[in-house]
Amino acid sequence: MATIRFNALQETLNRKVIKIEENKKRSELFAQHVFNDKAMLQYMTKEAYKGVKDAIEFGYKIDRKIADQIAVSMKSWALSKGATHYTHWFQPLTGATAEKHDAFFETINDGEAMELFDGGKLVQQEPDASSFPNGGIRNTFEARGYTAWDPTSNAFIYETTLCIPTVFVAYTGEALDNKAPLLRALQAIDESATAVCKYFDKNVSKVNATLGWEQEYFLIDKALAASRPDIMMTGRTLLGHSSAKGQQLEDHYFGSIPTRIMNFMRDLEQECMLLGIPVKTRHNEVAPNQFEVAPIFEEANLAVDHNSLLMDLMEKVSQRHNFKVLFHEKPFKGINGSGKHNNWSLSTNTGVNLLSPGKTPMKNLQFLTFFVNTIKAVHDYEELIRASIASASNDHRLGANEAPPAIISVFIGSQLSEVLDELENVTKGKLSPQEKTDLKLNIVGKIPEILLDNTDRNRTSPFAFTGNKFELRAVGSWSNCAGPMTVLNTIIAKQLKDFKKEVDSLVESKELKKDEAVFNVLREYIKASKKIRFEGDGYGEAWEKEAKKRGLSNNKATPEALKAKISKKNIQLFEEMGVMNKIEVEARHEIELEEYAKRIQIESRVLGDISRNHVIPTVIQYQNTLIENVKGLKEIFGKDFNQYASEQIDLIKRISNHIAEINSKIEQMTDERKKANKFSGQKNADAYCNKVKPYLEDIRYHVDKLELLVDDNLWPLTKYRELLFTK
Repeated sequence: MATIRFNALQETLNRKVIKIEENKKRSELFAQHVFNDKAMLQYMTKEAYKGVKDAIEFGYKIDRKIADQIAVSMKSWALSKGATHYTHWFQPLTGATAEKHDAFFETINDGEAMELFDGGKLVQQEPDASSFPNGGIRNTFEARGYTAWDPTSNAFIYETTLCIPTVFVAYTGEALDNKAPLLRALQAIDESATAVCKYFDKNVSKVNATLGWEQEYFLIDKALAASRPDIMMTGRTLLGHSSAKGQQLEDHYFGSIPTRIMNFMRDLEQECMLLGIPVKTRHNEVAPNQFEVAPIFEEANLAVDHNSLLMDLMEKVSQRHNFKVLFHEKPFKGINGSGKHNNWSLSTNTGVNLLSPGKTPMKNLQFLTFFVNTIKAVHDYEELIRASIASASNDHRLGANEAPPAIISVFIGSQLSEVLDELENVTKGKLSPQEKTDLKLNIVGKIPEILLDNTDRNRTSPFAFTGNKFELRAVGSWSNCAGPMTVLNTIIAKQLKDFKKEVDSLVESKELKKDEAVFNVLREYIKASKKIRFEGDGYGEAWEKEAKKRGLSNNKATPEALKAKISKKNIQLFEEMGVMNKIEVEARHEIELEEYAKRIQIESRVLGDISRNHVIPTVIQYQNTLIENVKGLKEIFGKDFNQYASEQIDLIKRISNHIAEINSKIEQMTDERKKANKFSGQKNADAYCNKVKPYLEDIRYHVDKLELLVDDNLWPLTKYRELLFTK
């Protein structure tokens, strides 16, 4: 087995750089393969173009006549770009993307053929959907699922296929994907935020949630990845002793990008440009062989689509450069894992970022309104936010090596904390002229100056204000952004809806002026949500004790965290805001529990296989060499051989003990797995979490000890120092 390891290392060292030439400006490449406004104006009739724009801006339905016109235009454009097929590109509840390709090619009379594509094929398809996760929404005999065109996200061409972004719904209408609930949540935030904006600017008619994701990932040579069955099967290393050199010198972060990696990045960025993904930033991350790519902010639905597409692209482009890209949140123990920071804000159709203060007290009061309501929403629904980022893989990352803890808190910086503390003392009811002046000049008026120096240094906060946006850092790198973005936009839409009711009530019943009513409601929200604000270090027992004292949840494991999704309070939230009904919420909960159990099950089986079929035979082979050595020493030195063979004998004993422990624990783990498989749902996930998962670390401990004891020339698994530092 060691031969595979050393062959992989040799293959990696012999790699030649695949050079990527950049002959065009990024601006010239951008969106060439996207059916955007420019392409639509060129290929569409005015009637068809207006139909698409009305659907995007006002949610109007597109009738069949217009759909046919759009389809003809889209087909003509796609054929001009070399496309031969089309697909409805969607995001089922697997967390990945899905597609079924159909050719434009159709036969017609007299054995002739032509390229055809009509409005019916554009608007809706019926894929063979019986094998996608559905959480019990569909019976087998009602397994039909439908994909329906989402005109708010532009169609694009990848290779020779026209990809049409779509939602995926059941025969009975329930959402079977990540996109449909997100679109509903974005509609809810638009309605709630626009209504509140009209307190400050009557010209606001639409509010968009914006998202800027930061995608972290690891790159390792594909030969090294193929030499590790655990990486290939689970996306992470289940075994492996830490390298003597890891990230402790902090020499990788923002360092010079290795040549092979740089050419991969250039290739990836060119593909992104063609597909309209506005990637702008690239750099080394903290851990060895860890990197990051980040785009310019976009409307949230489009940003989610672009991130899903980017992950697909990274898989394909990495293969061209002989790499394996790892999105697992914790592929290597003992060094930083990978997140996908979700930078979220709200922007109006008048061009205003609602989380950025302006030049007037009224603009700053608007900023405070959305700022405080966001904090209040996170306070009221912190367990739901934790549930939205829960997964078997992200559990490994949360609270480890600078990642945010599983406790959801909000970091806003000391300066803004002082502003909110001041606002707690606003007089109840009507404000005196002096207090109004003081508020406008000395508190609200100074916010822009404060934010100039409000640099966020707390990297452990799961939800932090970073100048003109909030950053949800707890999202895992493997996750689809749609889940957390659906939750975040839903809870803030609900909070803004409640805020408007309270302000309107104070204006009507107590005859307060609008700004007085706003200050009064904000004051109470600041008091009510104070416990969610935390400016300290998110690590360790001290914060856990403090969080418990404050009444904050600390759901460290996914099965426990997911319970929040089906609480009465949260089901009512989703139903009230029109985002999901009870059936859709419960189905997602069931799917996520099942996925959690299956991931732990796979890891358990892979670990047992590697330990018994790779590690133990190698260790016994080395142990036999030691035994032969001891026998030889005994022949030479006779009764005095102990003083010359004591270390070898001790090593033989230690190896025997580790082998015994590994075998014993694999047997116990297998028994627990069999017991867990008798359950379903919550009990199944709980059993895998509490009874099976602990053995993964127990077995790993003994295997990793053996790695240090066995001859390096015999060890079968590519080591951490090789995976992380072989370029």
